[in-house]
Amino acid sequence: MTHTENTLDIKSVDAYLNTHLVGYHGPLEATKFTVGQSNPTYLLRTPAKSYVLRRKPPGILLKSAHAVDREFRVQAALAGSKVPVPQVHLLCEDDSVIGSAFYVMEHLKGRTFVDPVMKGENNATRTGVLKEMNRVLAELHMVDIDAVGLSDFGPPGNYFERQIARWTKQYRASETEKIAEMDQLIAGLERQIPEDDNQRTLVHGDYRIDNLMFEAHGTACIGVLDWELSTIGHPYADLAAVIMQWQLPPGKEGRGLAGVDRLSLGLPSDQDFITEYCARRGLTGIENFGFYLAFNFFRMAGILQGVYKRALDGNASDPARAKAFGAYVPVFAQNGLSALQKT
Repeated sequence: MTHTENTLDIKSVDAYLNTHLVGYHGPLEATKFTVGQSNPTYLLRTPAKSYVLRRKPPGILLKSAHAVDREFRVQAALAGSKVPVPQVHLLCEDDSVIGSAFYVMEHLKGRTFVDPVMKGENNATRTGVLKEMNRVLAELHMVDIDAVGLSDFGPPGNYFERQIARWTKQYRASETEKIAEMDQLIAGLERQIPEDDNQRTLVHGDYRIDNLMFEAHGTACIGVLDWELSTIGHPYADLAAVIMQWQLPPGKEGRGLAGVDRLSLGLPSDQDFITEYCARRGLTGIENFGFYLAFNFFRMAGILQGVYKRALDGNASDPARAKAFGAYVPVFAQNGLSALQKT
C-alpha cells in the first residue's frame, strides 16, 4: 500500500497495536481528522474503545520538524500534573510500520472552541473558559522540569536568540519569494532580544484556545493538545502567543478578537489576561511585551511559510487551505513590525 498523507495502512496499525498495546482488540476503523495541518491525526475506533493516532507526514521533512517523539515524551512527563494531557499509550519510531513514526494516545471526549469568541455560549462560560486557559498556562510554566524529567527537553542559553535563529533558518529553507517585511522583522528582533532573566520553563509553543479541550458541559480543561513545538524555553513566548491570536480578525480564519466588544461578551482585555497570569505566577509585570508579541508574529509567519511550501511541494495535509496560508505571511510580518515598534 502506498503511504500517502491522507491514507493510513489500517492492517499494519491493527497488527502493531495487537502486539504492542495492552488491552487492544480489533477490528479497527480509522478516520482522519480535518484539523492538524502539521502532523496528520486519526481517530481509531474498535468495538470497545477509541484512540487517537498522530504521525509524522511522509516525504522529505525539515530537520527537527514534526517531532512526534517529543510530543509523546512531554505528554508522558505531564501525566498526573496540574497540566491536563491525554494519556499516551505507545510510540512507534519504526518507519516500516506505516511509513513514518507515530504515537497512540487516549481519545478525550469533551469540546473544543474554534475561536475565543465562543459563539453561542453565554458570558459565564466565556469568562470561565478563558480563566481556565489562564490557569493552565500559568501551571504549565510552574512545572518543575527537573522533577518530571524534562530538564534536557531544550538546550541551554537565551531562548529567544535560539528560536529566532532556528525559525529564520526554517523560514529561509521554505522561502518562495523575498518578503521585505519579513526581512525587516528578523533584523529588528535580532537587535532587540532582551537580556536573559533566567526564566527557564516548559513552553507549549502553540498555546491557543483551539489546542485545548474542555469538559463537555463545563469550563474545566481536560487536555492540552498539539505539543509538537514544545520545548524548554521562556514562558512569555506562550503568553504572547495568546495575545497575538487575539489581535487577529474574528471568525474561522483569524480566530481572533480584533474589533470585538469583549466587555459585552465577558471576555478579558489583553492587559487583564496578562495581569491575571502575572498574579498566578507571582510576577509584578512584564517589560517590553511588544518584543514577545513581535516574536510570535514572526514565528507564525515562518510556520505559515512552511505549510505553504509543503503545499507547493504536494506534501500538505490540506493542500488548498495550505496554499491560502501563503498570503498571510507578509500580513503577520507587518503585524510583528508594528508590535516591535511599541516595545
